[in-house]
Amino acid sequence: MTNDRTYAQYDIEKKSLLVAYVLWLFLGYVGAHRFYLGKPLSGLMMLSFSGVVLLLSFVSFGVLGFLWALVALWWIIDALLIPGMAASRNRGIADRVLGRR
Repeated sequence: MTNDRTYAQYDIEKKSLLVAYVLWLFLGYVGAHRFYLGKPLSGLMMLSFSGVVLLLSFVSFGVLGFLWALVALWWIIDALLIPGMAASRNRGIADRVLGRR
């Protein structure tokens, strides 16, 4: 049985779409929104990929445009994925807090 305290715990832990989009807008190229939404592996991949692209920008300009295009494409695709990631994360929080699993 659920009570007010259980729902309050869910409200405290649930993830905000607004916060996710602000993180995506300003720090999305390094995966900050993915860390926030509980996707640390893909967040780490974005962070690593952006670091490699930045490093290559100092070393070689030949592949730089292509790599930055890939970073930008991933960043834009994530704008469409954020609502689903937030809903999934919030469902997991609700299941844990409400004892549904």
